[in-house]
Amino acid sequence: MKHYAGLDVSVKETAVCIVDETGMVCREMKDPSHPEDLARVLKDPAWNFERIGLEAGPLSQWLFSGLAEAGLPVVCIETRHVKAFLKAQPNKTDRNDARGIAQMMRVNLFRPVHVKTLTSQKRRALLTARKLLQDKAIAFENDIRGLLRNFGLKVGEVGFEARIRALTDGMPDLAEIVEPLLDARAKLRQNFAALHRKLLAIVRDDQVCRRLMSIPGVGPVVSLAYTATIDIPARFRSSKAVGPILGLTPALHESGESRRLGGISLCGDAMMRTLLYEAAEVLLTRVTKWSWLKAWAMNVAKRRGRQKAIVALARRLAVIMHRMWRDGTQFRWTRTEIMPVAA
Repeated sequence: MKHYAGLDVSVKETAVCIVDETGMVCREMKDPSHPEDLARVLKDPAWNFERIGLEAGPLSQWLFSGLAEAGLPVVCIETRHVKAFLKAQPNKTDRNDARGIAQMMRVNLFRPVHVKTLTSQKRRALLTARKLLQDKAIAFENDIRGLLRNFGLKVGEVGFEARIRALTDGMPDLAEIVEPLLDARAKLRQNFAALHRKLLAIVRDDQVCRRLMSIPGVGPVVSLAYTATIDIPARFRSSKAVGPILGLTPALHESGESRRLGGISLCGDAMMRTLLYEAAEVLLTRVTKWSWLKAWAMNVAKRRGRQKAIVALARRLAVIMHRMWRDGTQFRWTRTEIMPVAA
């Protein structure tokens, strides 16, 4: 008889539910959220597992890798589908959630989620840490500006630290307060620069990233984030499928005779979506060299407006980058240009 298992993962413990092919609960338990402990329970010879499901979350990649290495048929499933399936239950508990996931595995009513390779996970961690330091440094700068504005001191845009010290030169009490903030900001900027240098070193040695950077508006951060997000280009049957995955296509609401297109769906990776939007804005407004892609975006801007043109260009950039990655080609500045396939 076939068996199916559902895992409801939390930080300390994971609720496990095992059902048979008729839907009858065979066993329920809680185990530490560690691959070895879960594998020890699930590899019991009494169970003939067809599928083992766990919801995508902070620990899912680590647990998925450990259980897959143990030879278990584990599947990582999309959070939105799990939430919709479990919404019918009147009481939300870890036990009920594990039961619901096990039943999803049994009736094959789920959408699997791609679990990224270790290299992509490390690159994503680098991008996240770099962005965090950058945001904190900017937050420190804004707070210092606001603090000094209370005393009528306006910092301006040039020479931040020198300007701050010049403004507080005749106010020793205020300078004593601001100096620790400047030190903290300088340390954040220093660490940010170190991670940025590490990012540039990775991009310099990566042929795919360098090829993607041949697209106007696409720099090292965008190219590295794109490769870390897509991970394996072959998992998409078509390059056009990348746009919906990144939440850059309009959301459709259809009921009866009503059919309405809303804004973009905003599903998927928010960081990648933001970076593509910024790259599209740079291409449309700052890149001076003309290309067929910029001409296309300008025509869209004339018909639909600048904001919609940037979103449409971001979506098209995602499609072009996938096609270039898959085919091993460089960016074509004109429609008729023929570029050789990279070796």
